[in-house]
Amino acid sequence: MSSRLTARRYAKALLQIGDKQGNVPQLQQELDTVAAAVAANADLSRLVASPLVLPTKKAEVFETILAAAKVSETLRHFFRVVAEAGRLNLLPDLRRTFADLVDERAGIVEAKVSSAQPLAEAQSKALVASLAARTGKTIRLTWQQDLSLLGGLKVQVGSTILDASLQGQLRQLKTQLLSA
Repeated sequence: MSSRLTARRYAKALLQIGDKQGNVPQLQQELDTVAAAVAANADLSRLVASPLVLPTKKAEVFETILAAAKVSETLRHFFRVVAEAGRLNLLPDLRRTFADLVDERAGIVEAKVSSAQPLAEAQSKALVASLAARTGKTIRLTWQQDLSLLGGLKVQVGSTILDASLQGQLRQLKTQLLSA
């Protein structure tokens, strides 16, 4: 079974627990904090990734760290289960998947925009409004610079890519001319 699928199962379970307790935002914030702490600490990262450390020992160490960090009992118990199953190495995927599930439930979708130059505020707002109308969801826009684009932009929403770049338009024109 793939690690992403396994992480999704754990994330769904944590989301169901959070729903029952009514503390999904708190769990998400704590999960983000724990994942960031592990990523920032080389010793913790090695502990999480090491196949040589027994899962029960990992669970004990993680429990001590989480208790000292004043993480909720729910998340501490969740991490104990994950650690004892030998799945602590899934922490980055688990955090990302949990955030995706929370966003999906809230009707939020991420749109990744690539362009040669940063978008002006008015352009960003117009793009968000257009994508929201097209998808029927709330849009969270993330931008990255792509110097290979001469002009225009590329937008990825989920698995859909909208190519409004100059290269894309030229490619389309070439196809039309060759088929005529």
